[in-house]
Amino acid sequence: MKIHRREFLSTAAASTAGVLLAGNAVVAAEQKAAPADIDPTASVPLGKTLNACRISCGTGMGGGGRQTNQTRLGKEKFEALLNYAYDHGIRQFDMADMYGTHPYVGRVLEGKPRDKVQLVSKIWTRRGGLPEPERPLADVLVKRFLKELQTDYIDVLQIHCMTDADWNEKERRQMDAMEKLKEQGLIRAHGVSVHSLEALKTAAKESWVDVVHARINPFGHRTDVGADEIVDKVVPVLEQIHAAGKGIIGMKLIGEGKFDPQQRKAALKFVMELGSVDCMTIGFEQTAQIDEFLANVRQRLTAKRG
Repeated sequence: MKIHRREFLSTAAASTAGVLLAGNAVVAAEQKAAPADIDPTASVPLGKTLNACRISCGTGMGGGGRQTNQTRLGKEKFEALLNYAYDHGIRQFDMADMYGTHPYVGRVLEGKPRDKVQLVSKIWTRRGGLPEPERPLADVLVKRFLKELQTDYIDVLQIHCMTDADWNEKERRQMDAMEKLKEQGLIRAHGVSVHSLEALKTAAKESWVDVVHARINPFGHRTDVGADEIVDKVVPVLEQIHAAGKGIIGMKLIGEGKFDPQQRKAALKFVMELGSVDCMTIGFEQTAQIDEFLANVRQRLTAKRG
């Protein structure tokens, strides 16, 4: 279905009005009983490689130097937030070396069924962003990641924040190292997190890519192009990636928390109606944000069902 931005913006607010946020106990009970087609946290295909929870708990808001808004909450509050996400059905956790969040997620998931959880992380290859100047190959990094996460494997490992059109040439050694890790079963899928339209186009053509993190919302905030170019320039590339059997995890869906409640609902409607975004990662900082997003996703799924 071709989406026209003007039509979308003119109808989005009206079509998303009237949602009441459920209390914590109600949300948990509804999720447990929900059919898969209206369950916000159901497992869905993420490309041809694996299945994953529809909603991913991001941990990298304001990230850099192995600190994020989540880590700055402190150990007790951050781990309580992660536990809340897990208790409300979220089974995908999005991390990165640059965020420094592996140990927190590892502690929270200790003793929980590993095969029911998807761990997503990223390696940082650019200058800056980390305390040390060295940029080892993925095989060295993953040994540390596995210890920090207290696990035997990572579900998705990506090269973080690619912007150049020729990133697949510049990062070939890392890509080869990640392919070997996949063959060894230490990672299940590999891919790239992109921060430019040209890098996204390369991800669409690069056969090595299993899963892409892509920035997408209809308002153009923290995306690769302006709002007027989202539908014409970004959406076709996402469709190409999806048609090639690659998974897409949408990020910046609610503008890094900058959108108001109606914009959040409108942005979610837009992304979920694309049909090419498999999973959605949100950098929750409060339990109320988890409740709201779950309720909004449920509303969209219920509307689709009806």
